[in-house]
Amino acid sequence: MIKLFSLKQQKKEEESAGGTKGSSKKASAAQLRIQKDINELNLPKTCDISFSDPDDLLNFKLVICPDEGFYKSGKFVFSFKVGQGYPHDPPKVKCETMVYHPNIDLEGNVCLNILREDWKPVLTINSIIYGLQYLFLEPNPEDPLNKEAAEVLQNNRRLFEQNVQRSMRGGYHWRFHQAIKGECYCI
Repeated sequence: MIKLFSLKQQKKEEESAGGTKGSSKKASAAQLRIQKDINELNLPKTCDISFSDPDDLLNFKLVICPDEGFYKSGKFVFSFKVGQGYPHDPPKVKCETMVYHPNIDLEGNVCLNILREDWKPVLTINSIIYGLQYLFLEPNPEDPLNKEAAEVLQNNRRLFEQNVQRSMRGGYHWRFHQAIKGECYCI
């Protein structure tokens, strides 16, 4: 478990020891806001967050393990890159797990309205996490990045579910990728 309060505690200790370390920089607005967002996280039981560098809160991973729906028992990893424009600009979110999903393409781009046109500075990392979780509970074929998956979801839910299961076992992506390249169309 990451110590979310470690930066605050370290700052207090430095101040009580007679000031800050030599050339310590002041935290940016993005760093202050992301620290607030992380401290106020209320993760669902199906989600976990990890930081490869506990001192870098602007880059982290989110793991979603849905417990219901088409993607039940799957494990999906997302990378978050929070830029210096945060909270005025949304973080960059990529799905690192290959998945057959109407709102996630083969490059891991995610189609979630609050990461694009509906972003507002009042939204938080928690809002994004719940939005991503919802995509696995209710995939949205009306606003797809993967048009083929959206079409199958709308026209043949049973086939869509089979394709999702096959993709979670690692067997569908190669054929799907080949279909996108026009080499074959295997369903």
